[in-house]
Amino acid sequence: MKYGFQAHLSPDFPSQIIIDVTENCNLACVHCPHKNFINSRHFRGRDLDPKLNQKLVSEVRIDGKGHCKYLRYTGLGETLLHPHFIEMIKYAGKYSNVPINVTTNGIILDEEKAKSLLDAGVNVFDISIDAYSPKTYVKIRRGGNFYKTRLNVLGLISLIRKMKYNAKVVVSFVEQPLNQNEKEDFEKCWRKAGVDCVVIRPFHSAGGALEKVANSMRKNQIIDRKPCLYPWERLVLSPAGRIGFCPAEWRYQASIADFKDFTIKEIWKGEFMQKLRDAHLKNDFSHHSFCGRCPDWIMTRWPIEGRSYSDLMQEITR
Repeated sequence: MKYGFQAHLSPDFPSQIIIDVTENCNLACVHCPHKNFINSRHFRGRDLDPKLNQKLVSEVRIDGKGHCKYLRYTGLGETLLHPHFIEMIKYAGKYSNVPINVTTNGIILDEEKAKSLLDAGVNVFDISIDAYSPKTYVKIRRGGNFYKTRLNVLGLISLIRKMKYNAKVVVSFVEQPLNQNEKEDFEKCWRKAGVDCVVIRPFHSAGGALEKVANSMRKNQIIDRKPCLYPWERLVLSPAGRIGFCPAEWRYQASIADFKDFTIKEIWKGEFMQKLRDAHLKNDFSHHSFCGRCPDWIMTRWPIEGRSYSDLMQEITR
């Protein structure tokens, strides 16, 4: 079968889980829907209940053993703004038995926070920067501080080396019109600085939330639709405490169930996910309109199609 459970993808449990800890952010990046999200009826300024993080970690340790490859703390907001984030990471690092990935914009990742997170058990820091020059950075990462972010990342690299932590540093770059001429300089600069990996991400529509981008992607589509990888790979725990099937969406349209009432295993093997996968295989979204409208399926990469972020994570956390 060309598409379906294969390689690291398991029918028994998601191979990765996204833990979206907060709806709040300290930036207004031009490629991100957050600035629209905070003015919508969906935004409540919520932070994930730490008890749900504990429930998730316990299920990963037991039901996800041998299937779940890592936990990734990322999502709608800036992870480090959660008031109990370090405690949640400490619990995950101690009990999940899988690598822990933390995505952050790096602005408040000072030495004290970096050490606390390293001590808590973070294995991979994925830091979103998106620009080589300060001039471009200020245009893209509105509200950010280029120099402070750079110093924090360099300090993190130095701390890991000095204290011999088992952790890796990834910096990322969402390619877009404002920065596309800086991609090569960005990669050279950060590799020289000592990061373990530079990730260049394509500009996508955030599950259709960026309507102009979504329309352009639909208009310029050059290949026939294939199934999106996500229903076979991951689930998302939202700040509202609900489980969803898409890490790219911003309106809770991919929400499946309240996590306090179900387990990850029940949801993953349940009727909804079975029908969603079938809809993707048959390219029939009559009962799944969110997926039917989303053009970002083209950005997902199946194991048979080459390397993905999952491959990167498994390689650098061995």
